[in-house]
Amino acid sequence: MIKNAMTVDVEDYFQVSAFEPYIKRTDWDSLECRVERNTHRILDMFAENNVKATFFMLGWVAERYPELIKRIVGADHELASHGYEHIRVTQQQPDEFRQDIIKSKHLLEDLGGCEVRGYRAASYSIGAKNLWALQELQAAGYIYSSSIYPIKHDLYGMPDAPRFPFYPNGEDGLLEIPVTTVTLGSRRFPCGGGGFFRLFPYPLYRWALQRVNSHDQQSGVFYFHPWEIDPDQPRQTGINAKTRFRHYLNLKHTEKRLRRLLLDFSWDRMDKVFVDGSTAGVKQVGS
Repeated sequence: MIKNAMTVDVEDYFQVSAFEPYIKRTDWDSLECRVERNTHRILDMFAENNVKATFFMLGWVAERYPELIKRIVGADHELASHGYEHIRVTQQQPDEFRQDIIKSKHLLEDLGGCEVRGYRAASYSIGAKNLWALQELQAAGYIYSSSIYPIKHDLYGMPDAPRFPFYPNGEDGLLEIPVTTVTLGSRRFPCGGGGFFRLFPYPLYRWALQRVNSHDQQSGVFYFHPWEIDPDQPRQTGINAKTRFRHYLNLKHTEKRLRRLLLDFSWDRMDKVFVDGSTAGVKQVGS
C-alpha cells in the first residue's frame, strides 16, 4: 500500500490569514489560545491509530508551548517550520523572509533538539511570482518545502506547477512537495485537505486520494489545522460571509472524518515518504 504524508499546520484559530483584516497581531497574546489542547488531542488520535505525521509549527506557538514540542518529537513525529508568525511570503521582502525562516528554524531546533528540514509557507504563499523564496530556504538549510498548491484559487495557487515533488532549481536544490491535487480530464481539483476536506463529502475525498494512489501511483499530502477539530472555538464577529463560510464549515464533523481517513489509508511523516530514499519519479524543473 502506498504511504501518504499526514501533516498538521500548527496555528491557532486567530492566526489564519483570512482573519488578518479583523484581528491584529498585537492582540494575539490577549486572546484565548486553544492550539495547545487541540494539538494534544491530535497527538492522542495519531497515537491511537499508530500514525506518524509532520507538524509544521509556528515559531510563535512553539515559543509559548515548549512542552508541546517535546511531546511531538518524543512521539517520533517530524518537527518542521511554518514560519514564526504566519506572515504570507507575498507580504515579505527577501530579507524579511530570510530572517523569518532562519529565526523559526533555530527556535524549533533549540526546543526540539532535532534538525528541522521542512518548511511550509503560510497559506501556500509561494508561487510563480516569488520562487526566489525556494532559493532562500535552501540557503537557510532547509531540505524540502511544501508551499506550492498547483491549483487556481482566489487566495493562492500556482496552477502550472507540477502536481508531484520536483526540484525547481536542479537536483542539487530544494525539493518542493506540492499539496495533492487530482485530475479529471485536463482539470485539476484540490485533494490535499484543509477547507476542501470539510467541504466535500468524505466518500468523494476518499475516492480522489485513492485515485492519486492507484491511477497516478503517487503518494499524497494531506494537511489540516488544530482549530479544524474545535467547533467550540470563539466565533469572530464582523467578518464577511465568505470568510465565515470557509472557516466554520463543518467543524463539528472534521474529527470524525479524520478518524476515518486514518483508517482508510496508510500514513507517515513527510520526510519518510518523500525525502529519505524516496526520490523516484521526482521531476527536475530548470530555474
